[in-house]
Amino acid sequence: QLQLVESGGGLVQAGGSLRLSCAASGRTFSIYAMAWFRQAPGKEREFAAGISSSGRTTSYADSVKGRFTISRDNAQNTVYLQMNSLKPEDTAVYYCAAKRGLGSPKRLEYEYDYWGQGTQVTVSS
Repeated sequence: QLQLVESGGGLVQAGGSLRLSCAASGRTFSIYAMAWFRQAPGKEREFAAGISSSGRTTSYADSVKGRFTISRDNAQNTVYLQMNSLKPEDTAVYYCAAKRGLGSPKRLEYEYDYWGQGTQVTVSS
């Protein structure tokens, strides 16, 4: 079992930055690929960014590439999402997800085994 708790969401003006954190319980965090998904009001949840268990491979949705950076600290059992140049269309609930195993991060929800409760990010224009 792995429990995930997100933090760092909030209200920010367009062009601003936020850093999300996802703290994981358990001693085997380093064997999980991690990802951030997001769900905007009235829309389906979508992949935003992912990182392999080692941290050597990352993947981004085209909509966030160049603005968001995913990273992880396996010693601290934490994954981060640095979000810069935020836009109103980035407004969503952001979820942390974990998938056991090696390999590149996946982009589909069903690939992931554990989910956090989500943290709200609101970008005002």
